[in-house]
Amino acid sequence: MRERAVASVVGLATLVAGYGLGHDGSGAHRPVGEAAATVATVASFAPTVGDGRPAPQPTPEGMVWIGGAEFSMGAAPGGDGAPQTTGCGSDPLADARPVHRVRVDGFWMDRTEVTNEDFARFVAATGYVTTAERTPTAAEFPTAPPGNLVAGSVVFDPPAHPVPLDSHFRWWSYVARASWRHPFGPGSDLGGRERYPVVHVSYDDARAYAAWARKSLPTEAEFELAARGGLAGKPYPWGDELRPGGRWMANTFQGHFPDHDGGDDGWAGLAPVASYPPNGYGLYDVSGNVWEWTADWYRPDTYATLAARGVADNPRGPDDGFDPYEPGVAKRVQRGGSFLCTTQYCARYLVGSRGKGEPSSGASHLGFRCVRRP
Repeated sequence: MRERAVASVVGLATLVAGYGLGHDGSGAHRPVGEAAATVATVASFAPTVGDGRPAPQPTPEGMVWIGGAEFSMGAAPGGDGAPQTTGCGSDPLADARPVHRVRVDGFWMDRTEVTNEDFARFVAATGYVTTAERTPTAAEFPTAPPGNLVAGSVVFDPPAHPVPLDSHFRWWSYVARASWRHPFGPGSDLGGRERYPVVHVSYDDARAYAAWARKSLPTEAEFELAARGGLAGKPYPWGDELRPGGRWMANTFQGHFPDHDGGDDGWAGLAPVASYPPNGYGLYDVSGNVWEWTADWYRPDTYATLAARGVADNPRGPDDGFDPYEPGVAKRVQRGGSFLCTTQYCARYLVGSRGKGEPSSGASHLGFRCVRRP
């Protein structure tokens, strides 16, 4: 995304972090590779079975123990409550199938997304400069006009009126000098936003923070095990209903997408971390608020490949990334959805859904959290 943006300043890559739009404007993923021939096969969800091992002590500050378990990973159409059609294509969960069994060892995970104050401590201790704050060079982008070599990031920029949903260019803008310090661009700052999730962080930025904190980014399997909170086959981290008892459980998009977020859930745009109830494991915002980086490379046929092996043991993702809509741009998996997720477009706040993004790109709805393994 950053590469395409630098090339045209206001241009964006075909992928805007997490949404997975194809060149045809849909969110459906064309199968790739021989294993993908089974991608339409949907296994049933089976119970999550813990390994019974006690949590090691002590528990790191701000983290929660996720016990090792075998669980059913993925998304089933219809039966798990997922919408059959959204504005981003006829099947936004095609790359999250087939449902397959995975075994994951226990680990600690941050209770919340990494916040601005967390990230500020890292920067103060290390002097780290994020990708969005670095001025692109002619060596990196030899085809870009010199005037386009401006540091910045991608910011959600809602139109003033309803627009067709056939192009995300209508609501995203590359903003010069936007970064984690200036989330909306020059003139914005972090005043009063210390407990908001840090955004405009690339995969490289997230990995650098994790290394400093003596942690790691979660694998995709670790993230889904944790996000499910012990439940099996539910569309949401808390169960079967988007609003159980009429209560909002996550920061998503209400109103009319993309021009008007009604803020019915209490927040229009980002929310401070832990503004909604935790899931069964005590984790906050594993659905909605910001997309979160994982360690895994993205391929649409990953689940078909794993399913063919039986129970996948601590999968670490494929060896390389491939997106059929941008074959030359390898991407990492993102999880959890964001404050922009809605059934009017892409309902990827669903716990089994997947996102993807180019590792050097950030955006105003993209953050991360970390894990630590014993």
